[in-house]
Amino acid sequence: MAPHTPTLLEPHTPPSLRTEPHVIVRGEGITVWDSDGNSYLDGTSGMLCTNLGYSQPRLVRAAARQMARLPFFATFAHRTNDVTSALAEDLARLSPIPMGRTFFANSGSEANDSAFKLAWYYHRCLGRRGRTKIISQKGGYHGTTTAAGSATGLEPIHRGFGLPLPSFLKVPCPDPRAPQAQGMTEERYVDHLIARLEQLVAAEGADTIAAFIAEPILGAGGVIIPPPGYYPRVQEVLARHDILFIADEVVTGFGRTGAMFATTEFGLSPDLITLAKGLSSAYAPISAVMVGQRVMDTIAEGSKSIGAFGHGFTYSGHPVAAAVARETLAVLADEGIPAHVRDTAPRLMKCLDVFRGAEAVRDVRGYGFLAAVTFAAGLRGRREGDMGADVMARAVDNGLLLRAVGDTVAFAPPLVSTAEEVEVMVNLFEKSYRSVLAEPRSVYR
Repeated sequence: MAPHTPTLLEPHTPPSLRTEPHVIVRGEGITVWDSDGNSYLDGTSGMLCTNLGYSQPRLVRAAARQMARLPFFATFAHRTNDVTSALAEDLARLSPIPMGRTFFANSGSEANDSAFKLAWYYHRCLGRRGRTKIISQKGGYHGTTTAAGSATGLEPIHRGFGLPLPSFLKVPCPDPRAPQAQGMTEERYVDHLIARLEQLVAAEGADTIAAFIAEPILGAGGVIIPPPGYYPRVQEVLARHDILFIADEVVTGFGRTGAMFATTEFGLSPDLITLAKGLSSAYAPISAVMVGQRVMDTIAEGSKSIGAFGHGFTYSGHPVAAAVARETLAVLADEGIPAHVRDTAPRLMKCLDVFRGAEAVRDVRGYGFLAAVTFAAGLRGRREGDMGADVMARAVDNGLLLRAVGDTVAFAPPLVSTAEEVEVMVNLFEKSYRSVLAEPRSVYR
């Protein structure tokens, strides 16, 4: 076969590749089909985003109606469109925090970039010109734009780009499986993590720090569920120094944990919440920053002297995306999707629990429709990361799409998946896992 000559620069893909990409051409329910007619159960909701599955008719009709009525009108200079205003009102009613206003963007990265700028603007409004630094966690994922990529705590996102920028600081990943946590009680491990945060704030100076950003559950970093006492203690530190707390709910928002927002599920009190993915079930690009009342009040007052908030995108609040998002929120409510996840998630974990203590398995964990199996590194001559990649590749052969993060294989089924479909996914995963165990070495060598 002649080498493929690519014309598409693919995200998160080595540009040196000259093989044909795997092309998906159709989707229905929780199943997608490729250009060769092969079908796959989508075990990761696309990119943890197609929460309502594929070809949801209500979302398709909402997009078509809006496209015919008003395909575009911007939201700049105190002129907007009706559907975007209505979506902001919908989110205000659903908000888990005392609400100010919602700013719309197009991706999770843009939402997080916007949240940083809002934090900087907030502190400028209070005369704190030196508050420019952003704290995030090692292992956290907040996007790949220059600022969001700097906040992301994964080295491959930085490699080759000169990132992170100097004003972005990192604290340890709150991973209960981390080497530092071994031999500690949960309480002592939280003490250790909070001490590291306190040390960083003291070393840098609280008067230089604008905000702290974190995911309630770290998704792309490997489905890391922080210990229960961690975020309440973090919030105590932040409140003491008036460092804003940005909750990145790009993955966890809109039902994935069994609640509309993980902020509610875990009792968090952020100042800003960033949203994307599930806001439109990925049917149209849209993201949002929910700005809490305290922050918004300060910004509104401070803008009288600073001037207009000079930030926004041509497609901020795009009416077609907003119409799809409004219908997504309606489907989530009408069909009781968060409750369905809460009811069905125990089946997912019961199926995965059989892997606890299995050969090569280091850990099994999950919350709602987010779960992971982590393999021990170095099995039978494999390099670190090989086991996860091998199992993911075998799963594709068996008609299942999963995601590998190093030696962790992640599950994030569409939120409409039935208990029976979840069980089929885990059965296909087990078949793939056992096939890889039978291989003496990595299939990539």
